[in-house]
Amino acid sequence: MTQPNSQDKNSFLYPRSRYYGKFQPETLAFNANLQEFAQRITYISCLETGGKLSPEEAYEQIRALWKQLKHSKKELSIGVNK
Repeated sequence: MTQPNSQDKNSFLYPRSRYYGKFQPETLAFNANLQEFAQRITYISCLETGGKLSPEEAYEQIRALWKQLKHSKKELSIGVNK
């Protein structure tokens, strides 16, 4: 049996979509953070639905991810008029 290519595995587990907005380094970085946030939320909700996480644990993990995303937005100055 052959070893799966780790790049193929990562692109399957963590798909990335193209960014179509106005190119700025900070918006591109935030888009990557937003995509990672969405992917992790999907995993957490699937684990909770499958009974592997309690609703409270899922809520706390989602809440922590939301705080990280808000911090990222603030650090990258997204949505602030310059």
